Amino acid sequence: MTKKRKLFTHFLVLFSTVAASFAFYLWQVYSSPNLNVDGKETFVLYIPEGSDYNQVLDSLRSHNIIHNEIAFGFLTKRKGYREEIKAGRYEIPPNSSNNTIISKLLAGRQDPVKLTFNNIRTKEDLVRKIGSRLAFNGEELLAKLQDEDTANKYGFKSETFMNMFLPDTYFIYWTVTPDAFLDRMHSEYKKFWTEERKAKAESIALSPDQVGILASIVQSETNKKDEMPVVAGVYMNRLRIGMPLQADPTVKFAVGDFSLKRILHKHLSIDSPYNTYKNTGLPPGPIALPERVALDAVLNYQKHNYTYFSAKEDFSGYHNFAENFNEHIKNAQRYQTALNQRGIR
Repeated sequence: MTKKRKLFTHFLVLFSTVAASFAFYLWQVYSSPNLNVDGKETFVLYIPEGSDYNQVLDSLRSHNIIHNEIAFGFLTKRKGYREEIKAGRYEIPPNSSNNTIISKLLAGRQDPVKLTFNNIRTKEDLVRKIGSRLAFNGEELLAKLQDEDTANKYGFKSETFMNMFLPDTYFIYWTVTPDAFLDRMHSEYKKFWTEERKAKAESIALSPDQVGILASIVQSETNKKDEMPVVAGVYMNRLRIGMPLQADPTVKFAVGDFSLKRILHKHLSIDSPYNTYKNTGLPPGPIALPERVALDAVLNYQKHNYTYFSAKEDFSGYHNFAENFNEHIKNAQRYQTALNQRGIR
């Protein structure tokens, strides 16, 4: 073998070795685990609007998410991510590769927030419940909830606007705007109010808003799903004969103290359109976010002759129902005696 051929062979071997090494390095940069290495849980990276690459990098550094920062930096530069920062919420599973996560960030493929809300009574409650879960300012949402024009835009009054928010679990992008959030809730509301449900509401002489108001009272009276249609039937009977609803939860709402264990005479005298002891008919708005089960309980209320009900003395959460006042007084006295025995004032 000539000297020139030997040199060429050595060069070829060296070049192949370097090329193979570089290819292996690229494979490692692209595909080997480099983020959340050996992590036990998925890490969530939040990128606020207006963030730059250094801020993203600082967030990953501060949580020790990057194993090899040089490799990560090399690929972000190569793929052009540093100039294409997209706000959002991004999940980084354990042992993620650079390419998987950088491609995700570059495309802005957010992972939605699992947002659950229930047991909400007021607009402020709703904002507190979801305000910390999404990127927008809670005060901005509250201002819209209190704005008559915004309520009118979706077909509500300010007092009935809360009917639009159906308690449930939703998957929503962290960067959603208040307007987009309201649009989404309105879309869910319209899905619930099918033509069949609208027809049922009309057949019992109530509008969807009135159904929502009554449903909020029913679910505030009982958390027993099987009892909700019975309670709804009591209130429908009272509405039909023009009797005040006399719903204790509406008085708590009027007073603004939901921790009250007993409703006293001083509470019943409060001057408020939500005091259903002083006013006949439905209050002007819901006293809680009506859940689907309560809405359907009103739409399919049980037809009976009961006009009264009182909590059972066994504190089971169920109620004793009565057709006349004398029978109701006996039921109520049993419950009052049980309260006194337990020292509940």
